[in-house]
Amino acid sequence: MARSEEVRFRAGDVSLAATLTLPNGEGRLPWVLFVPSWLPRDRDGGWDRVGHPPWFAARRADAAPGLFARLASALATLGVASLRYDPRGCGASDGRWEETDLFTRTDDARDAIGAMRSRPELDLRRTAILGHGEGAGIAISVAIGDPAIGAVGLVGAPARSLRDVLRRGVAERDRTGADREHPIVAALDAEAEVLIERADRREDVITVRIGEDERRVRLAAWEQGFHTPSLALATMLHRNVVIAHGTADAWVDPDESTLLDAALRAGGNDPMLLEIEGAGHDLGGADDAHINALAGALHDRMEPRELPPVLVAIEEMSADG
Repeated sequence: MARSEEVRFRAGDVSLAATLTLPNGEGRLPWVLFVPSWLPRDRDGGWDRVGHPPWFAARRADAAPGLFARLASALATLGVASLRYDPRGCGASDGRWEETDLFTRTDDARDAIGAMRSRPELDLRRTAILGHGEGAGIAISVAIGDPAIGAVGLVGAPARSLRDVLRRGVAERDRTGADREHPIVAALDAEAEVLIERADRREDVITVRIGEDERRVRLAAWEQGFHTPSLALATMLHRNVVIAHGTADAWVDPDESTLLDAALRAGGNDPMLLEIEGAGHDLGGADDAHINALAGALHDRMEPRELPPVLVAIEEMSADG
């Protein structure tokens, strides 16, 4: 059994809303932070239909729960807690998604970890971070600079420049029609080459018509993604890593995860690569056995880490409090 607690935490100049899932258990619990993929998302990992209702088609009645909600449940059965949050401007969080750059989203993930380090239920020595799509690069960046993070999960992760990944994704969605029912996807795909050209010129914004809605979207997140490929970041990562990729991913070709796996191995890591047949970017086609396998692989790699002195002090204070 597990319980869920609604929490908020400060991330820079805004407050973000989140769900902390706490399984029953004695002592401090290992825990995982989830970092979402591209475009406006909710804390469960699905499209943000609360903050951006005109941007997405209505949710199907038979749709599975979001990826992060499924993983939180699977991890809880293993005694692992988790935190999943609404990104800026999504769900119940403050801010505006279309004005947020990639580096700010990375800082938000760091702030989420920092906010949880005062929780007496959580084990600071057994912390993992799992990123999906864009969140995979963020997860790698955060883990590189945080010695207390012992395991990293990457789902639908890009390896090469976002410029290349975006072009290949647009071509795949042209071929299959995947996700084109969503006005934001159709609009951005139609403007992809203009977006790339303007981001390369470091222009500030692009105006995108999304159905009846016209929005100015900052280009900084794309420009930053062009110049911070996960493949380069992976050469600096020395952690336990689990990589999962659906073979029907219309956003990131599965060979991107193969490249990441090779780069991590070349750097002395021993990653696990899980290819999930027929699953899309959100692993929506994955059955419970696949989700449980991913959760189990991450759990098994959450080895205790030595803490720097500042985190030892926080650990002691939260225990006393």
